Parts: sequence; C-alpha cells; structure tokens
Amino acid sequence: MDILPAIDLKDGKAVRLTKGLMDSAKIYSDEPWQLAKRFEEMGSRWLHLVDLNGAFAGEPKNLEQIKKIRQMCDIEIELGGGIRDEETIRRYLDIGIDRIILGSVALKNADFVKEVAQKYRIAVGIDAIDGFVAVEGWAEKSTMKATDLAKEFAQAGVEAIICTDVGKDGTLSGVNVDFTLEIAEASGLDTIASGGVRDLGDIKALKETGKISGVIVGKAFYEGTLDLEEAFRIAQ
Repeated sequence: MDILPAIDLKDGKAVRLTKGLMDSAKIYSDEPWQLAKRFEEMGSRWLHLVDLNGAFAGEPKNLEQIKKIRQMCDIEIELGGGIRDEETIRRYLDIGIDRIILGSVALKNADFVKEVAQKYRIAVGIDAIDGFVAVEGWAEKSTMKATDLAKEFAQAGVEAIICTDVGKDGTLSGVNVDFTLEIAEASGLDTIASGGVRDLGDIKALKETGKISGVIVGKAFYEGTLDLEEAFRIAQ
C-alpha cells in the first residue's frame, strides 16, 4: 500500500482545508517544494498535489509553484484541481507531472475521461458528501452515488480512483474505511483512500483490508498526529 503525502496549493502556499472550505485554509509552508523534498527524503514514492485555486477557477492557478516542486523532486507526482480539458492535461504532462487527477469532469463528461485515459496516466477523483458525488471544489452535491460513478470507470483504462469522504477531510476524525472499500469493490481498480486520516491506526486499518492500494496523508502529518516514517514502514 502506498502512502501519498499531500500538498494543497493556495495562492502559492502549502495549506490544508477543513471539509474543503477555502476560508478554513491554514498555511503550513510558503515554500511548498521544501515539503515535497522532505517527503522524498522520508522515502515517499508519490506526492499528491492539488491546485486549490485551480479547482475553483477551472484552470491552472499555481503553475510556477508546481513547476518548482517538479524541478526539485524526483518522486512521482499526481496532480488535480480544475483540470477540465486535454490542453491542460498536456500542459501539466509537459512540465513532468506523472499522473493527472480528474474530478468534477468525471461526473460531467465521463466520455472525455475515458478518452484521455487511453492516452495518458489518469486517476479519477471521486469526492463524496453522504455517499453522493461532490463537485465544483466540493461546493455542490450531485445526485450521483459515488459507487455508481466508480462503476462507470471500471473498464476505462483509468489507473486509480482516489476517493474522499468530504465530511472527514481535514478533520483528523479517522478515515472512512468502509466507503473506500465500497469504491474499490464497485470499480475493481486501485483505490486510494483520502480524508480524515488521523494516526497509525488508520494506516493499519486500511492495510489490513488487503484491498486498498493507497492512502493520502495531509493534515495528520502537518499537525503531528501521524508518524509518517512509521506509516511508510507499516504500509510496505
């Protein structure tokens, strides 16, 4: 199981939100690349990167910081946040991003996601509020069940599904293992848990299922409730 440390970018800084609310942003670093380098030195294979401004604007908004992180680190980077068209996908791949995360567009235009998944390394981000897909930077709840959306991409060539329980994200209240398993079983794809990770107990619980391929760690690291180096050991 992979652990993917997360850096969320807002106005060029590394922040964490609570339940996806932009006005809840707490700044953890003015130089996000330094965090990325630290994760690499701790043994991380992946970095989970989100352009928060981009998620709301629908276009890249933290490009210079993203470029700097890519230049300074050798780990694999997956990136999401407002990526709605192939031109933006290519733009990010051209600067060395390894995998693109498509979120809102996966609900609105599944055919587009299936098309680009044949050409590029794509992960689908399924963010859910009470089991229903959240869109537009989590500002809205759709009528689509998260598990139904996961099934949609079962045979589409998508590399992974990242599923977030929005109600738990940034709360340090414990990861939603059952929800993650439902998504994994519905899609049959590598499934990465996100939202609510608090401590090593969450890492162990996900690992013990034997069906979850990764977990995103954010606030638990930044607030010191999770020993990240120990988490890497448990996951491997």
